[in-house]
Amino acid sequence: MRQKVIALIEEILNVAEGTVTEDTMIAQLEEWDSLAHVMIIGELEQRLGISIPLEEAIELSGVRELFEKAGI
Repeated sequence: MRQKVIALIEEILNVAEGTVTEDTMIAQLEEWDSLAHVMIIGELEQRLGISIPLEEAIELSGVRELFEKAGI
Protein backbone atom coordinates (compact mmCIF):
# COMPACT_ATOMS: atom_id res chain seq x y z
CA MET A 1 0.00 0.00 0.00
CA ARG A 2 2.84 2.40 0.80
CA GLN A 3 4.25 1.99 -2.72
CA LYS A 4 0.81 2.73 -4.19
CA VAL A 5 0.63 5.94 -2.15
CA ILE A 6 4.12 6.98 -3.21
CA ALA A 7 3.29 6.26 -6.87
CA LEU A 8 0.11 8.32 -6.59
CA ILE A 9 2.04 11.24 -5.05
CA GLU A 10 4.66 11.08 -7.82
CA GLU A 11 1.91 10.99 -10.46
CA ILE A 12 0.12 14.04 -9.03
CA LEU A 13 3.36 15.98 -8.59
CA ASN A 14 4.49 14.91 -12.08
CA VAL A 15 7.95 13.92 -10.83
CA ALA A 16 10.15 11.00 -11.82
CA GLU A 17 9.62 7.60 -10.24
CA GLY A 18 11.89 7.29 -7.22
CA THR A 19 11.72 11.01 -6.39
CA VAL A 20 9.37 10.45 -3.44
CA THR A 21 10.34 8.12 -0.58
CA GLU A 22 9.09 7.53 2.95
CA ASP A 23 11.66 10.08 4.11
CA THR A 24 10.56 12.84 1.72
CA MET A 25 9.51 16.07 3.40
CA ILE A 26 6.93 18.23 1.67
CA ALA A 27 9.22 21.28 1.82
CA GLN A 28 11.87 19.40 -0.21
CA LEU A 29 9.73 19.36 -3.36
CA GLU A 30 8.74 22.65 -4.95
CA GLU A 31 6.09 20.74 -6.91
CA TRP A 32 4.34 19.87 -3.62
CA ASP A 33 2.51 23.14 -3.10
CA SER A 34 -0.82 23.72 -1.36
CA LEU A 35 -2.88 22.85 -4.45
CA ALA A 36 -0.93 19.62 -5.00
CA HIS A 37 -1.38 18.81 -1.31
CA VAL A 38 -5.17 19.10 -1.57
CA MET A 39 -5.14 16.99 -4.74
CA ILE A 40 -3.03 14.29 -3.08
CA ILE A 41 -5.33 14.06 -0.05
CA GLY A 42 -8.40 13.94 -2.31
CA GLU A 43 -6.98 11.28 -4.61
CA LEU A 44 -5.84 9.14 -1.67
CA GLU A 45 -9.45 8.97 -0.54
CA GLN A 46 -10.99 8.59 -3.99
CA ARG A 47 -8.57 6.04 -5.48
CA LEU A 48 -7.28 4.15 -2.46
CA GLY A 49 -9.98 4.66 0.17
CA ILE A 50 -7.50 6.35 2.52
CA SER A 51 -9.13 9.08 4.54
CA ILE A 52 -7.18 11.64 6.55
CA PRO A 53 -9.18 14.22 8.54
CA LEU A 54 -8.74 17.73 7.14
CA GLU A 55 -7.31 19.11 10.39
CA GLU A 56 -4.58 16.44 10.30
CA ALA A 57 -4.01 16.67 6.54
CA ILE A 58 -3.24 20.37 6.79
CA GLU A 59 -0.51 19.74 9.36
CA LEU A 60 1.37 17.04 7.42
CA SER A 61 5.04 17.74 6.90
CA GLY A 62 6.22 14.60 5.13
CA VAL A 63 5.42 11.22 3.62
CA ARG A 64 6.20 9.22 6.77
CA GLU A 65 3.75 11.38 8.75
CA LEU A 66 1.16 10.92 5.99
CA PHE A 67 1.54 7.13 6.39
CA GLU A 68 1.08 7.42 10.16
CA LYS A 69 -2.07 9.54 9.83
CA ALA A 70 -3.43 7.16 7.19
CA GLY A 71 -2.72 4.12 9.34
CA ILE A 72 -0.52 2.39 6.78
